[in-house]
Amino acid sequence: MRINALIVLLLTGLVAATYGFGIYLFAQLVPDMRASLGFDIAYVGTITAAGQAGFLASALLAAWLTPHVGGGWVIFGSGAVCALALLLMPLAQNVFLIGLLLTILAGTAATVFVPMVDVIASAVPYKYRGMAMGLVSSGTSYGVFINSLLVPFYAPQGEWRTVWWIVGLITVVLAVGVFLVFKRALLFMRNDESASDGAPRGGVLREALQGWVYAVWSMNFLIGFSTFPFQNYLSSYLRTELHFGVEYTAQIWASIGFVGMFSGLALGALSDRIGLRAAMLLVYVCVATAALILVVAPTGYWPLVAGVVFAVAFYPIFGLIPAYVSKMASRAALAVTIFGIANIMQGVGGMLGNYCAGLLASVSGSFVAVYGVIAGVAVVLAVLTVCLPNEPGGRQAA
Repeated sequence: MRINALIVLLLTGLVAATYGFGIYLFAQLVPDMRASLGFDIAYVGTITAAGQAGFLASALLAAWLTPHVGGGWVIFGSGAVCALALLLMPLAQNVFLIGLLLTILAGTAATVFVPMVDVIASAVPYKYRGMAMGLVSSGTSYGVFINSLLVPFYAPQGEWRTVWWIVGLITVVLAVGVFLVFKRALLFMRNDESASDGAPRGGVLREALQGWVYAVWSMNFLIGFSTFPFQNYLSSYLRTELHFGVEYTAQIWASIGFVGMFSGLALGALSDRIGLRAAMLLVYVCVATAALILVVAPTGYWPLVAGVVFAVAFYPIFGLIPAYVSKMASRAALAVTIFGIANIMQGVGGMLGNYCAGLLASVSGSFVAVYGVIAGVAVVLAVLTVCLPNEPGGRQAA
């Protein structure tokens, strides 16, 4: 049981590294890296869009690679590549190289997360798997919280490169730990059954083409389109347009990370009581509220409130939607097909959202319009949620 708990903790750490360090640290260091390297805000949109493209391609790669080499090797290899890319980041002087490294880092986030279910199913007893996935899924918030501790300590002195060195070394330790523990737990052995277990068969895609599925795919697209730019441009908005200090901005990120450590489990438990549709509706109301605060009252402590409200929404949604799909789908192959396409839609939405947000901010000269659009998209998500069928009846219909 001890080694099972250690496996879950290491997986949580890798999610913190690949998502928290690999994707969201750049968002916190954008003002400092721009001042040092001299790239404009429109290029930030291009970089983050490229990162989403890397995430999409790597998700497809991981889905193909996991049955062939085993989830353990894919996860360890992803952790090692993530560590290397983090350590190369402070050495990069060319903005194109930075964009390439960030694309690779986004890719490792996908290749770490896709095989997680396979590894947890092999290592964790059935009755503890929900708790294990809940903890692993919250790993991003731990990474964001660590970022918020490091950035205000080093960035004001112009030592943003030191932050990358530190998180890179942390990831090296995690990757070594994964190798040693996975080897002892025999998780580097390929599961031959996995190659065919989740493979969609003929007719599954046609079965998936129904009204509520189109709504779910649309929701995933809009989630990526709205929530990813919310975080990626938050520091730039607060520091360059609203002129908040790096310390206050870091406090907001710390609050997002801290709340995210618990919001996933809390909203998941709440959804068991009030239903998944009601929980999703609450999430989108929180996103709209947070964005509107940054549009109409971005002063004083209100941006901190916006960060907390956003954190309540952001982390749980990545568990609520797959839970809804699993309850609505009539069989495992159908659920896998629906959610696989949903992940692609989310990645495409994030890619377009990041690019369009950067372009809109560059053209308008302000991030107000960006957060206004995010609030509007959250309202559309709430409307789509109201239109979804209740999960028990929907499952019977399927």
